[in-house]
Amino acid sequence: MSNTASAGQSKPASTPTRGSDITLEERAAALLFLRSLATEVSKGTVNLPCFPDVVIRIRKALADPDARLTETVRIVGTEPRLAARLLQAANSAAFNPSGKRLTDLRAAITRLGHRPVQSSAMAFAVQQLRLAPALRSIAKPLNVLWEESISVASICQVIARRTKVSPDEAFLTGLLHGIGRLYIMVRAVGKSEKLLADQSFRDTVDGWHPAIGKAVLENWGFPEAICEALGNQTDYDRALKSEPDLNDLLIVGVVLAVVLRKPGPRTVEMDGISSFKRLGLTAQDCAAVLRHAEHHLGTLHSTLGC
Repeated sequence: MSNTASAGQSKPASTPTRGSDITLEERAAALLFLRSLATEVSKGTVNLPCFPDVVIRIRKALADPDARLTETVRIVGTEPRLAARLLQAANSAAFNPSGKRLTDLRAAITRLGHRPVQSSAMAFAVQQLRLAPALRSIAKPLNVLWEESISVASICQVIARRTKVSPDEAFLTGLLHGIGRLYIMVRAVGKSEKLLADQSFRDTVDGWHPAIGKAVLENWGFPEAICEALGNQTDYDRALKSEPDLNDLLIVGVVLAVVLRKPGPRTVEMDGISSFKRLGLTAQDCAAVLRHAEHHLGTLHSTLGC
């Protein structure tokens, strides 16, 4: 992680940095706050207030081949709202092209598969965070982050179909890519809300959230490939290998999601980002991916139930 705490030290402590509404004292405190979070999660301690632990319990159940389905059904059954969401997803057009509706939770989870179940559980958890009274002050930025995450997930899934990477795994990775930002935002409540509105602080967070997100997912027991992709999502100048991987998908997904949020005409800057080359994506390919992802965003909201 980069250390930017020394930036602007020659200025008086009460003077805001250029283009910022926070003082140097506040900036120093913010960096200390980020370092403390990074140290905390790197030591295996994850404290995310208001985050339903059902996501972590489902993840652990799915990772156990001996108790995978039975235990997952039992865990989901303890949270009726999530159970209803999984049934809704299993009966959506994306997973039920035949139109045969399911009412049994076990059958619904079987139809969905592991990654979609985890994606739905994460969607449920984020919605609970957005509705939590204690987190009302960050409801708007949480919503923005979630919309971005769905866009990244959709793009990653579309591009994955051009590779050997599982589209479901790519989707889940895109959905989770901002977990470090989410962790920082939630933990800042009651401490540093002013910082969350400051652009210079948000720019600083850009350099910290991948490592924090990686550590959070490692603590929760997510697969190594997903954790590594989150940690390297801003490593644009990666060495070219024989085949593109999940990391390449996430790097490109994050870049294209930014383009997707801009009004047309859209231009994709691919220079200096080796993952575009590894994936064999041209400007025309990127435009097609964006159209496809944009078309399916409405369906995704319906499938995820949020």
